[in-house]
Amino acid sequence: MKRIFLSIVLTLFLGLGTYAQDIIPSLPNINNIRTVGLYQVKDDVTVYKFPDENSQILYRIRWNSEEFFPQEIGAENFFELFIAKKNLALVNVVDIADGWVEIIYNEKTGETGWIQEDDPYKFMTWTNFYNAYGKKYGLKMFKGAPALCKDLRSAPDDKAQIVSTINMPHRINLNVIRGNWALVSVLDLDKTPKTGFVRWRSDDGVRYFFPSFK
Repeated sequence: MKRIFLSIVLTLFLGLGTYAQDIIPSLPNINNIRTVGLYQVKDDVTVYKFPDENSQILYRIRWNSEEFFPQEIGAENFFELFIAKKNLALVNVVDIADGWVEIIYNEKTGETGWIQEDDPYKFMTWTNFYNAYGKKYGLKMFKGAPALCKDLRSAPDDKAQIVSTINMPHRINLNVIRGNWALVSVLDLDKTPKTGFVRWRSDDGVRYFFPSFK
């Protein structure tokens, strides 16, 4: 009996420990290429099938610093970004219409649903998000990003001259976003400063860089 009790306690402890960790994307995700930005969610969210209170309720999602419900979705699939100490609980947005926000509520499957918009200022376009946090914290390149993302070009164009290459960056500073391109200043481990345009996002919406939250 004692072993069973200890096993349950250990399972709960490990489960809560996993959720308590920050959730920050590290790989390109093809399930959210249709997204237009991010929305700051509350700790109790009702997800509807359509933007109508009378439509089918898909899920009621609740969370706190220790638990997330329903477990079948999981915090790592609901949040695009979760950092408790910064009060950031952001989900991917597909569309906004008349007081409703269409979100991806399951990153693993790409399933979407609608939540009621409680504050229009909680939505950030991708450009606004990168300008706010990319400029503050710098950028990191996703693992698995194509090699072309390391090319620093003289202009925001795939045919522009390659002026340098990112090797082992100590920091990537974001200067400005221009469409799917970002003007960055890079300090590699060899302490050689480099500046140029990199592709932070593909033409179909796959992101290769993300703010380097610390």
